[in-house]
Amino acid sequence: MTMATDPTSGTSAEPGRPADGGAGLDPAETLRLIRQQQEAARDATEPDGRLLFGAWGLAWLIGYLAMWTTARETGAPEPWAGWVLAGCIVGATTFTIVHSVTRTAGLRGDSARIGAMYGWTWFLAFTALGVMLGAMGAAGASPQVMAIAANGFACVVVGLMYIAGGLLFEEIRMAAVGGWMLVAAVLAAFAGMPNTYLVMAVAGGGGFLAMAVVEQVFRTRRRSAGSPGRAESGGQRA
Repeated sequence: MTMATDPTSGTSAEPGRPADGGAGLDPAETLRLIRQQQEAARDATEPDGRLLFGAWGLAWLIGYLAMWTTARETGAPEPWAGWVLAGCIVGATTFTIVHSVTRTAGLRGDSARIGAMYGWTWFLAFTALGVMLGAMGAAGASPQVMAIAANGFACVVVGLMYIAGGLLFEEIRMAAVGGWMLVAAVLAAFAGMPNTYLVMAVAGGGGFLAMAVVEQVFRTRRRSAGSPGRAESGGQRA
């Protein structure tokens, strides 16, 4: 085999190998690079919690504050406030469907099917909720009962969907938000009208927005922990 000579040391090395004996990357650096690639792939193909939490947080905060503000005097919100809330919920649901489906569009197999099924389940769940509320109204349910049922059932649907998403995508923060939404549904049901709307805005919308901040902090710390500069400085301190 032809050997190459290192002009600085006079030692011979095989072509394609470093002249220092072929040490290459140390194991710690190799593992760090692998983790970085895994995290990058995961971030690119799974729903972004910051966007989902932010979308639902704004939807609930704006929509339910509109309902509460117009219902403080008479106990019943203005029609335009109901349309604002409906538009916010439809917008957040549409965003969730599109985001979940597009994030997994480039995948194949189980991951693609799971992402698509999860996204469209949001549409099916809220469609079923609307039909059930219509049936309650046709059966003669009072406006107060309808309001409590509409808000409580919507909160339960969102909570269960977020818990399911946390299980599917192995995101503990997503499941935690889902659990908090179930708590908010119970609190809102016992708050009475019109305070139900305020609880939904503060506990529901505020909970989503708080978790969006937590998600951003988590991602920032994870990115910093995996940066080359941090890894090198850590090695020097050791």
